Amino acid sequence: MNGAKQEANTEAKVKIIPLGGVGEIAKNMYVVEVDDEMFILDAGLMFPEDEMLGVDIVIPDITYVQENKHKLKGIFLSHGHEDSIGAIPYIVGSLNAPIYGSKLTLALVKDRLRAKGVNKKIKFHTINSQSRMKFKNAEMVFFETSHSIPDSYGVSIETKYGSIVYTGEFKFDQSLTGDYSYNMGKMYDIAKKDVLALISDSTEAEKRGYNTPENVIEEHILDGFARARGRIIVSCYASNFVRIQQVLTNAAKNRRKVSFLGRTLENSFKVARNLGYFDIPEGLLVPSHEIEDYPDNEVVIIATGSQGEPIEALGTMSRGQHEVTNIKEGDIVYILTTPSSNMEVVLYSTMNELVKAGAEIATPEQNIHASGHGLSEELKMMLNVMKPKHFIPVQGEFKMQIAHAKLAAETGVAPENIFLLEKGDVVSYDGKQMISANKVTAGNVLIDGSGVGDVGNIVLRDRRLLSEDGIFIAVVTIDPKKRQIMAGPEIQSRGFVYVKESEDLLKEAEERVHKIVLDALDEKKIEWSTLKQSIRDDLGKHLYDSTKRRPMIIPIISEI
Repeated sequence: MNGAKQEANTEAKVKIIPLGGVGEIAKNMYVVEVDDEMFILDAGLMFPEDEMLGVDIVIPDITYVQENKHKLKGIFLSHGHEDSIGAIPYIVGSLNAPIYGSKLTLALVKDRLRAKGVNKKIKFHTINSQSRMKFKNAEMVFFETSHSIPDSYGVSIETKYGSIVYTGEFKFDQSLTGDYSYNMGKMYDIAKKDVLALISDSTEAEKRGYNTPENVIEEHILDGFARARGRIIVSCYASNFVRIQQVLTNAAKNRRKVSFLGRTLENSFKVARNLGYFDIPEGLLVPSHEIEDYPDNEVVIIATGSQGEPIEALGTMSRGQHEVTNIKEGDIVYILTTPSSNMEVVLYSTMNELVKAGAEIATPEQNIHASGHGLSEELKMMLNVMKPKHFIPVQGEFKMQIAHAKLAAETGVAPENIFLLEKGDVVSYDGKQMISANKVTAGNVLIDGSGVGDVGNIVLRDRRLLSEDGIFIAVVTIDPKKRQIMAGPEIQSRGFVYVKESEDLLKEAEERVHKIVLDALDEKKIEWSTLKQSIRDDLGKHLYDSTKRRPMIIPIISEI
């Protein structure tokens, strides 16, 4: 079920290369090459894992695209979530390619570009289900999908070798209508032209059955809102528009005002509202600074973090540190989201803090939850509609990809035609056979503040060392001409040991540094790098033997 693995095919007519979105949830980016033309499907970001200390976001490494940018014909976006559009502000500067997406998706992209100060002139092309984008070797066709944000589309790349279909993130929910509804007829039309390969969302592949319909979720929210007597605080992703609309609708039914907390949430909502994607009764919304002017039983607060994720704001509010409002006795907190695996620890810690602060937590019941992604039966439905010859599960951790691969086998896809890929793996088709061949450069680019890619593994290692064992600084001032120590050694420690209880340890460290520096001054030529390394080595061994810790040791040698 790992696909045919052979030597790289130099006669490849089609190549499919994931640069993100495999072995992880989010950061979607898939390169498809047809003869001498290249197309990018989605360009998303990922929020950092716990060990990525100080990192704001993570985007795919596009080295391979940059090396072949003369082939690039366009970036095609499936929907407006950060995991599909979030990398755009960081990559467009080095690429010259038009961007294709739905009306809402492109509006959100433009908003992100403005927020990041990106002034580059970019061609945008709005697509819908009637659009056909013709290129030399392929035609792009689009089909509506249901997701937690409206105006979501799958993409079919029609070639003379067959179609490569990318589903984007989707589910099949017949209760969703209008801009949230899917177009099954268009999917069947696309499938008639022989699907060479299906690239499909695996996020919920491990869960059996079907999603709970969204109208059931809305009834559940309405019931909870009707019983609430205090303030209602709702936590969800800033881009989960279907959930935000449900909260707005039910707040209005219960005669409550709604306020937003979170810059990304406010910006995304404003963009979508201006385009008519929200149904909002007059007078429902109030500015955040007016929250305290209303009785608790007339208020609903929708809160997200600075990057639009749902947990950060709740943590700040529960600790009494939010600049607008904080958790108080009697608040009811609705957590209307499912955390990713790397956010579960943070979520449960935050829930504990919420309870300490006096809040009541209302989480969905076991059977009252709707994901934005299809469960097993919905994924099999897509497979049965498309009937692909080859299948590539993406958008999920590896265990989710495996679960999706098994579903594909159940629907009749030959196991040897199912490809479980890692970032940078190349699947190539020569007109007769599809194989998993060589790899290209792929990985993570870390965004820290305004820096793009300047935080690497070594910096992360240093940050991890600092967080675990602290820092140990030895400062010495010398006169190289007189060959004398003029001041020090002075030892400074942060996050390593409590200084007042470790005076003997620090005194011995000073003596060791003093001796090493004196020995160096006796040499004919002072090698500064060798001297600093000697201090690091000696102190490192001494401190580990004494404490079983390895602080970061920084020798500072000053000359006068």
